[in-house]
Amino acid sequence: MKQTDGIISATPFDGVVDEGEEPGPESDIRTLQVSPEQHGERLDKALASGVTEFSRNYLQQLLESGLVQLNGRVCTKPSQKVRAGDVLILELKPTPQSQAFKPEPVAFGVAFEDEHLLVVNKPAGLVVHPAPGNWSGTLLNGLLAHAPCFLNVPRAGIVHRLDKDTSGLMVVAKHREAMDALVRAIAAREVSRQYLALAHGAWGGPQKRTVDAAIGRDPRNRLRMAVVDLASQSGKEARTDFEWVAGNTDTCYVRCILHTGRTHQIRVHMAHIGHPLLADAVYGGTASLGLVRQALHATRLAFVHPITGDALQFDSPVPADMAQALAQFAPALQSRKA
Repeated sequence: MKQTDGIISATPFDGVVDEGEEPGPESDIRTLQVSPEQHGERLDKALASGVTEFSRNYLQQLLESGLVQLNGRVCTKPSQKVRAGDVLILELKPTPQSQAFKPEPVAFGVAFEDEHLLVVNKPAGLVVHPAPGNWSGTLLNGLLAHAPCFLNVPRAGIVHRLDKDTSGLMVVAKHREAMDALVRAIAAREVSRQYLALAHGAWGGPQKRTVDAAIGRDPRNRLRMAVVDLASQSGKEARTDFEWVAGNTDTCYVRCILHTGRTHQIRVHMAHIGHPLLADAVYGGTASLGLVRQALHATRLAFVHPITGDALQFDSPVPADMAQALAQFAPALQSRKA
């Protein structure tokens, strides 16, 4: 078992990630002929039945990329009807998704590590999981490089996430037993997660507030989340406790305690009560006190070890950018101990 507050720069693990459905780095040309039984089928269905070892999602990407020919002409329409005797040619190239789950050197902090789990101190700016626009250089890639065991668990053992520009503590499982136990603990709300946030506006003194308001997709902007009616199609129960730590007439510094884990929960709830986070442009915040990313840090993580049963608690001080922001408004604030 080892524990450290340092930064690691993981070296690549010389292994292979086999997702079981995407081709390797070399292109492969496949030629298919439409059978009489397939006459009149959609092109995407004919492709799926002709190359069953690949996912329909992957074949859809090939169509969109112009890598499928129908009788010698590029065809990008999945709904195109095929006829008996038609010739289909596919160029099976690796997609960004197929190459995403590979070890890469990525720097991140380690607060705790044993043979069962890893507690990561994620820097701001690091994407947790590969997604469109970020198919490499993510925490997942760094975990695969950090230890070969992460190759053997789904999503490299990631059981919860932080936004790209949120810093702080995350727990990651090293094997399936630990992962399943952590997922159950999070679902049962047995994992304590606390954050520190800098937000716009005066809080009004040392008072606590609880926001119990469902969160779902913003019906006016699908790229954002919003407080919505729990009965809406996307609405999910969400509750956050807020505790005033320090502040002045322009800015407040608060501790946030999650009871649920909805996407952008703290950011949405703070904006909902009129206190958008500093530099959180998505939810109404503006750059201030030198901050150029949302002022949110996962400062405390506490849970029962899924294998040993030990009670664990980890604390992470705010990173340099938030510390510098706090120093700038400190002379004019009233505060209590964080």
